[in-house]
Amino acid sequence: MTTTLPAEATRPAGSPLRGETMLPDDTARLRAAVAFVREHDTATVLSLLLPGLRGPELESLAPHCRFAHAGLLIFPTDPQDLRRRLADCGLAVDTPSQPSVVVRQRLARRHRRDLAELDVRILRPRVQGPAGERRAVEVFALTVPAPSGLEAIAAHERVRGHEAHLALELEHPDPLVLRGLCAVLARHGARPDGGGYNPHEDGTVLYFTTPAAGACGYRRLELYTPGDHRDALADHLRPDPQERPDADRPAETLLRLLTGAWTTQALAAFARLGLPDAMDPYTATGTRELARRTATRPENLATLLRYLTMLGVVAENPEDTTDAEGTQQTGDTGDTGKEESFRLTRLGALLRADSPDTMRPLALMYAGPFYRSFAALDHTVRTGQPAFDHLFGENHFDHFARDPELADLFDRSMAASSRMFQPLPAHPVITTAAQASAPRTVVDVAGGNGELLGRILTAHPGLRGTLLERPHAVEAARRSLDAAGCGDRCDYRSGDFADVPHGGDVYVLSRILHDWDDDRCREILRHCARAMPAHADLLIIERLLPADGAPSLATAWDLHMMCNVGGRERRAEHYARLLADAGLELLDHTPLPLEAYVLHARKAR
Repeated sequence: MTTTLPAEATRPAGSPLRGETMLPDDTARLRAAVAFVREHDTATVLSLLLPGLRGPELESLAPHCRFAHAGLLIFPTDPQDLRRRLADCGLAVDTPSQPSVVVRQRLARRHRRDLAELDVRILRPRVQGPAGERRAVEVFALTVPAPSGLEAIAAHERVRGHEAHLALELEHPDPLVLRGLCAVLARHGARPDGGGYNPHEDGTVLYFTTPAAGACGYRRLELYTPGDHRDALADHLRPDPQERPDADRPAETLLRLLTGAWTTQALAAFARLGLPDAMDPYTATGTRELARRTATRPENLATLLRYLTMLGVVAENPEDTTDAEGTQQTGDTGDTGKEESFRLTRLGALLRADSPDTMRPLALMYAGPFYRSFAALDHTVRTGQPAFDHLFGENHFDHFARDPELADLFDRSMAASSRMFQPLPAHPVITTAAQASAPRTVVDVAGGNGELLGRILTAHPGLRGTLLERPHAVEAARRSLDAAGCGDRCDYRSGDFADVPHGGDVYVLSRILHDWDDDRCREILRHCARAMPAHADLLIIERLLPADGAPSLATAWDLHMMCNVGGRERRAEHYARLLADAGLELLDHTPLPLEAYVLHARKAR
C-alpha cells in the first residue's frame, strides 16, 4: 500500500508546489485526484489525515465508514471542455451531474457574488480502489466561459484549493454513529469547516479542516451520510456562525425568517392533501398524476411542490416523469416546456400517515391551534397570560379534553416525537429493573397514549407497567398497549398528579414539567416523592436550555410553552433546585435524540 504520495498528489489539488510559478491546469489536478483514489484504502486515508489516530481506535473507526472519493473544483469553459478533461483522465464522459448547493453557497460567500451567477454542478465519475472498491472522483464544475467575469474566481480557487477534500461515507445513516464519528475527528484535531443538506440527492455533508501535521496534502475532510440529519448539522455548524448562508446579507436573512409561517402551512397542506402517501421515495411522479391522486389542480400543486423542494421535503426530477402505469408522460407544465415530476425525500416521508415514526400529527397541530395562538404571542409577552387561554377562553388541556378529535390529535402529536424515546429502554435504571429477580414496575405519570411505556415493556418482557392519565387518555392508552401486546402487564389509573401510585420501582415524567411554572412543578415532584419507595428511581425526559446560549430546540420550545400553556424549558441546574425542594436529588442527565435529555433522580439521602 502506497503511503508516500507523489508531490502532485500530496498537495491539495490546485495549490502550487514550492517554487512553482505556473498554475497546473485542471486536467493535471484531476489526474492527481484519480491516482490518489486508486491507491488508498479507508484506514490509510484516516491515518494520513489524522496522524494521532492509530491502533485500536483506528481499527474500531474504519468499519463504520468508507473512503468514498477525492473532490476538487475545476473550471471548464463549457460542457464540451468538461467532457474532454474527463476523457483525458480516463473518466466516463457521460457521467450525470446535479446542481451543487454547499459549494455554490461557499463560493458566493467567499467571493461576494450572487448565487445566480454561479452555475456549479457535481459529477462523480467512478474510479476503482486498490481492491476493486467502487469509488469516485467528486468533480465540482463551475462553468467559466471566456470572457465571463469569473476568471478571477477560478484563478483564486486553483491556488487556494478551498474545495479540495477527501470524503468518508457512513456505511449506515445512524445519527448516533454520525455524532460519534464527529467526536473522534474533533478529538484528533479536525475542526468544523461548513456543511449543508443537499435536497437534490437527500444527503447531509459535514466538512472538517484536518491538522497541518497530516501526512497527506489534502487539508479538508468531508463526512457524508444519506438523509437529512439537521440536528447533527446544526451542532456541526454552531462553532462558526459566519457559515450561515445569509450572514452577510441581513435583509435577505430577515425576509427568509419572516416567511417561516409559510413553511409551517406548506408542510401542513402537504400532509392534509395526502401527498406524502401519494408519492414514492424512489420514482418521480408527474404533477398531473399527483393531482389526480390527491384531487388537486396541477398548476397549483406544482407551485407548492417547488416550494417544498426548496425545503428538502421533496426532490424534483424533471426528466423522470411516470404515471400510475409507469409510462412516460409529456406535457408543458411550468416554464420549461416539460412536465415537472417529484419524488419524496426521507424528510418528507416523515409526514406519511402510515409511517411508524410519522410526524404528521405534529404538522397538523403546529399549523392548527398552536399556529393560531402564536398570532397572539405579543399578548403573552405583555401580560404573562398564555396566548392560548386568551384566544380560546380556557387552558389548552381543558380545551383539548372537551374535543375528542382534538384530544386524539394532541396525543398522537406527542407520540410523533417518540424517536426521542428510542434509547430510553436501554437506560441503566430501566435495564437494572428488568434484570431484578422479582418483577419490577415502571410508573408512567401522565403517560399519554402509552407510547413510551409500550416501548419500555416491549423491550423488557419481565417488567410491569402502571399508567396514570385522564379518563379519556387512559382508554386510548389501553387500546395502544393492547395492540402492542403488552396490555396484560399494565395497570391503568385515572386521575391527576395527586394520584401518583405508590410502590413503583421506576417513575417516569416524560415532557410534563415543561408544561408548568415552578410552583406547580414542585407540587408534582412532591407527589412523586411521596409515592416513591426509598429504592425507587425517577426519570424525567425534557429538553434542557443550553448553559452557553447556543442555538437549541429547547430555546424554541421555551417560547412555545410560554405562549401556549404558561410553562417553560429549564437548564439542568434549575431542575436540580426544583428536585431538591421536593426532597429529591438529581444524579445525572444524559442526552436523547431530538435534543432531549433524561434526568435521573432519587430521594435525597
